[in-house]
Amino acid sequence: MTAVERRARFVHLTRLSWDLHGLGVCTSLVLPVAGQPILEIRTATGTALVRITVVRRYCGWAFVWRPWWARLWQRGEWVWAEADNAADMIMSAVTA
Repeated sequence: MTAVERRARFVHLTRLSWDLHGLGVCTSLVLPVAGQPILEIRTATGTALVRITVVRRYCGWAFVWRPWWARLWQRGEWVWAEADNAADMIMSAVTA
């Protein structure tokens, strides 16, 4: 992963974190020494921890919160990072 890709992942997750904060959601941005950054949020019930990451897709960056194999086989488990309403779409998907 290049420095530009690492920076892009961080920027997208930071923007999503701020948007979720505006919706009243508590977030934690995890920056591991090895690996990619992850945004952690709790579901509406507070029982489940959702880990969101950013992956490069064929048309741009997307937020993903399921294992890579699940997003290949199930619909509605990723959201375009450039979407203005990404926080709203993610909250409706993870709290459903």
